[in-house]
Amino acid sequence: MQTTSARLSRIAPELQASDLRASIEYYVERLGFSLAMEMQDYAIVERDGIAIHLFDDAERKHSPAAIHIFTPDIDELFAELEARGATITQPIERKPWGNREFRVKDEFGNELKFTEPVEE
Repeated sequence: MQTTSARLSRIAPELQASDLRASIEYYVERLGFSLAMEMQDYAIVERDGIAIHLFDDAERKHSPAAIHIFTPDIDELFAELEARGATITQPIERKPWGNREFRVKDEFGNELKFTEPVEE
C-alpha cells in the first residue's frame, strides 16, 4: 500500500433538518451551539471549534445520520444539555472498551453521540 503526504484537517458533517428554523433553535438553545451562518435552506452552527452544517429537507428525502463528538468533560456536558432540555436518548454509560458516552437526538432524528475517551 502506498502512503501519501496528503492530510485531513477538519470535518464538518451535514445533517438534514425537516424544519431548518426549528433545527437551528434546537442546536442553539438545547445544545449550546451558536449560529455561524444562515441562508435560505442552509445553516452552520458551531461550538468549541466543532461545526455542524444543517440543510433543509422538509420533504424528508434523506435518512437521519449519526455523528460522534469527543469531549474530555462528559459529566459537565451531560448536566448542561440535560438542563437545557436536550432530547437525551441514552444517559452516560461506560462501554466495554472503556469510553463513557451519552446520546442526543435532534428534531429530524439525527443522533449526536458525545464520548469521553478512556484516559491513557
